[in-house]
Amino acid sequence: RGLLYRASALTLDAADRVAVDALGVAAVYDLRTPGEVARDADVLPIGAAYQTINVTGDRDAMALSFDSTAQAVAAMEQAQRQYVVGSAERAGFGTLLAQIALTPGAQIIHSSAGKDRAGWAAALLLSIANVPFDIILQDYLLSNVYAAASIHAHAAAIALQSGAAAADAAAPALGVQASFLSAAFDQVHTSYGTMTGYLTAGLNLSQGTIDRLYARLVT
Repeated sequence: RGLLYRASALTLDAADRVAVDALGVAAVYDLRTPGEVARDADVLPIGAAYQTINVTGDRDAMALSFDSTAQAVAAMEQAQRQYVVGSAERAGFGTLLAQIALTPGAQIIHSSAGKDRAGWAAALLLSIANVPFDIILQDYLLSNVYAAASIHAHAAAIALQSGAAAADAAAPALGVQASFLSAAFDQVHTSYGTMTGYLTAGLNLSQGTIDRLYARLVT
């Protein structure tokens, strides 16, 4: 506890800064695209090193636009599968985990909303710590609780711009669902057989790096 934090973009107000500075954060890993970073630069905790790791390899994030909730769900599940099989994604998440293993002190991992890219990173770390999948899923779904106000505001903005039907269609993509994370884990087993296979063959992590991560998380 107190070692790793999963967050949305660090657009901190004064009260947020006081709370985050008190965590003693040594490093911040920003998993967003260059376009996202340029629009909303992080407000960094005092003394924290900063590293961008564009885990998707895209220049910018795509705008959400769906014709139905089914289409939104399918797109989110496919994005999670892409985290497992994509070459840019594998390189990015491998770099992230290797850096975490080498960096002492508390660290923040964040994406734009803190639920998809950062959610997968957190799921990988919990897997390395041998946390059961049902508990990992509970942690993943907490995004819907902690980001409830942001999700509501985003839905309202879509409704204002494009109508209620568009907001309803996009609703699954604004939060998280169990099927999203399950899709990624299913892809791990389909492509690599086991999580260890994915970490070593997919993310190119050595067993020593995995062991260091486990030791930091568990002992």
